[in-house]
Amino acid sequence: MGRGIILYQSKYGAARKYAGWIKEATGFEAVEVKQAEIGEVIRYDVIILCGGIYASGIAGISFLRKHFDRLKEKQVMVFAVGASPYDEKALEEIKTVNLKGELASIPLYYGRGMWDEEKMTWKDRTLCRMLKKTVAKKDPDTYEPWMKALMSADGKQCDWADRSYLEPILKDLKKI
Repeated sequence: MGRGIILYQSKYGAARKYAGWIKEATGFEAVEVKQAEIGEVIRYDVIILCGGIYASGIAGISFLRKHFDRLKEKQVMVFAVGASPYDEKALEEIKTVNLKGELASIPLYYGRGMWDEEKMTWKDRTLCRMLKKTVAKKDPDTYEPWMKALMSADGKQCDWADRSYLEPILKDLKKI
């Protein structure tokens, strides 16, 4: 498996939780992206970015983009965390938006995270409320998976994080 490091960026705690679970399973070091220094990161063979999905962007992906010229010979993986249930089509869109150009070959994994409007920033809470109002105008039979999740989480505290979401990335790490 080689020496590895998990870089994580977590706004509400789910990506940090997954990073901790990956650390437990692998023995890799876990460091917040904002604390990461490229000179240290390049000493590792495996680099896993674990970040939340916000408006289709993966938190922390800018670190990979900025330093990819120094990381391209490494085994880089991305574990994205979102509130929606796993959906292949949505994940492909996330990959298209975030892992383009020289990042296109990076494998992307997904884990469902958490939802708690009380802990959200005013901006995030407002955006979610606006989105819910828009979705509520649609016929529920036409909802995409993320729309169903959004509407069912309304006003609730939800923690969907589950170690089973790590199985694909841990399986691939064993092959390295």
